[in-house]
Amino acid sequence: MTQDDIRRAFLDEVIRVAPDIDPAAIAGTDHLQDDLGLDSMDVLNLVIALSARFGVEIPEADYPRIATPDLAAAYLAEKTRG
Repeated sequence: MTQDDIRRAFLDEVIRVAPDIDPAAIAGTDHLQDDLGLDSMDVLNLVIALSARFGVEIPEADYPRIATPDLAAAYLAEKTRG
């Protein structure tokens, strides 16, 4: 899975958690909470969905590493490489 594939999968999960967000309007540097308006429960639901989809554990200390689509793609690529 390429980093672009991972980014698309991440955005799919963001849209599942917050269906009112237009995926075409999400920039790579948009912060989930500050720019996209996700609340802490949305972020938790996103982490659960990402963990299930990618088969990785995302500890709370790593939440800042998935705070934007660009950061999340790099982080998930690193985690799935093993």
